[in-house]
Formats: sequence, structure tokens, C-alpha cells
Amino acid sequence: MRENNGKLILFIRLNTIILALFILMFGITFTVNFMDFKYKFTSSFIHNTSDKMPSNFFLYLMSSEIGQLKAAIDEENTSSISIPRILFTSTTNIWPNDIRTFLGSELPGYVSYNTEIAVAGNGTNLTNLPVESAPPLEVLLKEIEESDKNLSSKPDSNSGQDSAPAPTTGENVVFIYQSHSWESFIPLLNGVNNPNEAVSINPEKNIIAVGKRLQEELIKKGIGTSQSTANVSEELKKKNWNYNNSYQLSRGLVQEALATEDKINYLIDIHRDSQPKKETTTTINGESFARLFFVVGKENKNYEENLHLAKELHQNLEKKYPGISRGVFVKGKNEGNGVYNQDLTNQSMLLEFGGVENNMEELNRSIEAFAEVFSEYYWKAEEVNGSPA
Repeated sequence: MRENNGKLILFIRLNTIILALFILMFGITFTVNFMDFKYKFTSSFIHNTSDKMPSNFFLYLMSSEIGQLKAAIDEENTSSISIPRILFTSTTNIWPNDIRTFLGSELPGYVSYNTEIAVAGNGTNLTNLPVESAPPLEVLLKEIEESDKNLSSKPDSNSGQDSAPAPTTGENVVFIYQSHSWESFIPLLNGVNNPNEAVSINPEKNIIAVGKRLQEELIKKGIGTSQSTANVSEELKKKNWNYNNSYQLSRGLVQEALATEDKINYLIDIHRDSQPKKETTTTINGESFARLFFVVGKENKNYEENLHLAKELHQNLEKKYPGISRGVFVKGKNEGNGVYNQDLTNQSMLLEFGGVENNMEELNRSIEAFAEVFSEYYWKAEEVNGSPA
């Protein structure tokens, strides 16, 4: 009897110690963030760690203090809980059931597969994650040499672009820019078949054209929108910077826009993916749409709010246009930039339209769909904030 009582007392003490350690960890986390230190434990770190623990783990800990919780515990799953294993995985971030945590930092290029799928769209999985490729320098240099000829040429017949400037409607609240302005689409380029060569400095043939079209659609919905048409590749060259400085350069563009137009709160960085057409295209009501997706950087103070915005828009898009969104992806500094200028406002998004093989007709349908869904979200938010349309 004494031996059983001794085991019970030891069990309770161990659980009390473990619970105290977790309370201490969260207390330290709160203190570090409250004191506004430069380096913090972000909520994403805590969420990701907690999310990978067994579902019964926290109930198991708390049941030693709150007896009523024992009835809610799955005894079969609880028996498999290993305290040393959980402490090891939470401190090393190596999870036996996720091979990426073993190899992600060791194999060159494998780190891209560490991208977190916050919300998976239809068919989205680890085999078809977004692909970001650097522009081939030799192709860009060749285009720069022929820029006058390219810029003077007429727009592609299927570009769908309106040459008239977009009208302005009140103060601008949205700013559209393109950190990789050279990104283009094979159907818009003459004589290009290699996806790696789908780049252009012609704003009528690269991703700037997508941004312009989105600007026009948002203005039609009564949402004041401005757009940067900066040739990022040329600006990088002037500063003797390379591709890795793209977001640093676009950051200056965003900061200038925020300084001159103080009503801007929504930032939209437009990109296109490098995946093939089968991954970036869907059919809705018999029409072909370029699929889109959101990238959220988790290395900034606005991570939670920007993630919430992306999830809301994804869900709203899927309700009206099932299959149009590939989902919401989260990237840290090891998988990409990790910030993407999303620290500048709490309504920022990196939005990728289609892929390298999509044509402008498919892109236009998706742009119109996004503008429709975004405008509904925007005006609803304005009503909630006491500023009805």
C-alpha cells in the first residue's frame, strides 16, 4: 500500500513539475514580448510547437490538478505520451513523423519544402508547392538592349489591356506593387518556350500588367488604388544590387507610397508562380481560370493579422469560385524572405496569380474574381469600422 502511495505521490509531483515548467516557459515568452526586446518568441513559434504535440498532452498535464478533466482523456492515446520525447522535439524542432525536420537544413534546395501550408487549396500538397525561380541574367540583359523596340511594340492580342489610364476614385487605400516586376508569361512572349526565360521588362507583357488590371478592377468597385510600375530589374542594376535585394528595393517603394498617401493600409505584392499549367489552372463553370494563392511571412510583428486576412480571402474566394485558390502558404526566413514587407501594415499580402504558362484571358478572369471578393471583404470591413460606403 505504501509503495502504491509512493508511486502516486511521485506521479503527481512529476506532473506538477512539468506543468510548472510549461507555465514558466509561457511566462518567459510573455515577459520577453512585453518588454519589447529585439528578439522574441513569436506566437507562430508557440503555435507550431503546440500544434505538433499529441492532442491529449495538455489535458494529461492539467488532469493532475483538475480531476474532472480525467474523464475527457483518451486513455489509449495517453499511454503513448512520452515526456522526454516531447521535451526533445519541442526544443530541437526535430519531429520523427516529419522527415523535412531532419533534412531541411542539410540538403541544398530541400529547405523550400519546409514551406508551411496554412490552408491547402484543392489538390495542394508537398509535391506541388509554389516554385520561385531567379531570373536568368543573360535573358534580362538581352531584353534591356532591345527595350526600346519591345516597349514601342503593340500589346499582345490576348493581353486584354486597356490603354486608357485608370480613373481615380477618392483617396487610395490599396497599394499594388511587384517586387519581381520582370516575371512574365510564355503566352505573352514571342518565341519563348523555356519557362526559365519567361521574363520581360515590358510592363505590357510582365507581371506589372496583372497589377494594372487589378488596379482598374478595384477602382471600378470604388476602392481607391495606386500602383507602382517600377522596373525593379533596372533599379537593382542602378544600385549594383542583385536578385536577393528585390524586397529591399520594393520596400522603399512601399514606404514612399505610405508616406505620401496616409490612407493606404492594404499592400498587395503581385507575383506569378513557376509551376506548370496543370498546377496553376482550373476550370470553373466551363471557363479556364489562373489559380492564385497567398504567401504570408511569419518573421514580422503583423504575422497573425496578415495570416487572418489571407485565410479570410481564401475562404471567400473558394465559396464563390471553388478551386480558384491553391491556398495560403507561410514562409520563414529559411524558406524565403520571411517578411515580404508585411511588417509595414497589418493588411499586407503577397498574392501570386497563375503560373508561367497561363495566358492573359485566364489571368483576367482570376483578377476579376479576386477584385469582386476583395471588394466585398473591404466594404464589409468598412461598415464594421463605422465607415459605410
